[in-house]
Amino acid sequence: MLDKEVVAQIEQIREADILIGIPSFNNSKTIGHVVRAVRAGLAKYFPDMKSVLLNSDGGSTDGTMDVVKNSADENLHTILLTQHLPAFFKITTPYPGIPGKGSAFRTIFEAAERLNVKASCVVDSDLRSITPEWIELLLKPVLNSGFDYVAPLYQRHKFDGTITNGIIYPMTRALYGQKIRQPIGGEFGFSGNLAKYYLSKDVWGTDVARFGIDIWMTTTAIANHFKVCQVYLGAKIHDAKDPGTDLSAMLSQVVGSCFELMEEYHDRWSPVQHTIDIPTFGFHYAVGLEPVPVNVDRLIEKFQLGVKDLKDIWALFLPEDIIATLIKRQYDSNHPFSISDEIWARIIYSFAAAYHKKIIHKEHILKSLTPLYLGRTASFILDVWSSGADEVENKIEQLCNAFENEKNFLREIWS
Repeated sequence: MLDKEVVAQIEQIREADILIGIPSFNNSKTIGHVVRAVRAGLAKYFPDMKSVLLNSDGGSTDGTMDVVKNSADENLHTILLTQHLPAFFKITTPYPGIPGKGSAFRTIFEAAERLNVKASCVVDSDLRSITPEWIELLLKPVLNSGFDYVAPLYQRHKFDGTITNGIIYPMTRALYGQKIRQPIGGEFGFSGNLAKYYLSKDVWGTDVARFGIDIWMTTTAIANHFKVCQVYLGAKIHDAKDPGTDLSAMLSQVVGSCFELMEEYHDRWSPVQHTIDIPTFGFHYAVGLEPVPVNVDRLIEKFQLGVKDLKDIWALFLPEDIIATLIKRQYDSNHPFSISDEIWARIIYSFAAAYHKKIIHKEHILKSLTPLYLGRTASFILDVWSSGADEVENKIEQLCNAFENEKNFLREIWS
């Protein structure tokens, strides 16, 4: 899959200890900072190791790749108070394949295999909060402690990451029994062996190659018994999206990937009864977070329109009492808008079972989830509007408990 010019560059480098991957698409305003942080982190924490930075780009038209190429080391001596800089190489290349983050990752995995690296990590190109310490935290568990997969642990604004908080984290935790708080976080560390394993899987023509790569990486590592941990990185400040904007494509591809993985790993998740903590590293500290704009009225309006237009489709696989509750939420203006944790867990599990049974076309199932996701997001936002970070996390913990408690419901409707 690699471009001939990139292969030639890799052959010239021959081997490396570390590979840092940065997938990008029109991120010229932020990627320079990311590259400088990566370079400083490598020089500070891995001065005796040979490192390669690979920018895997999706066809940017704003000069993103030029920014990467022209990012220099002129400030490193000032930052690090040292004259010694380790061996460092930089590669920029457009990635082939389906447009999406997964295709960018495939290029990174292949480069890691060809370079026979010991450890790799991937960081997003729109990060504004990344520091050199992130590179140490993402790589050292692999290099020093034998972990194969390092997930990130962030503090995020309470209205950010609604797909993670509302669906992917509770579901992944309940299914596979490991409390990985950010299973689709965007920054990951992984061993050379795990990169080779990822490459061996035939998923690169699917939605995994679009938005589903993060949850696929996490689930594949857990389900195949690779050694997993998470590291605290502080604040994740990036180009956040209003939960009310059109996230339907991303939602469908991420949730669809999660449902597909349930098919592949049914024998792994079905017997799981309890969840366990995983090793967590890094110094926890309080951080300031940028606000995330939300329009709750718009979320509720889209939910209400969805109930009107889609309730007959939902009735094919959602329990009657849930349909009745959704219709009541559509018209009840006398009480605060709310969708309970238990109902939400049953809704997601019902969608998973309908997807498994192919009750209607899979794409229609996934698309019809969007208004329900927006309604649940509105309910969560209203519930935590005045809450602090600890209280918000407690409410997410309660949601996870609901998914775990309702897992027998999933087992019953799955078969």
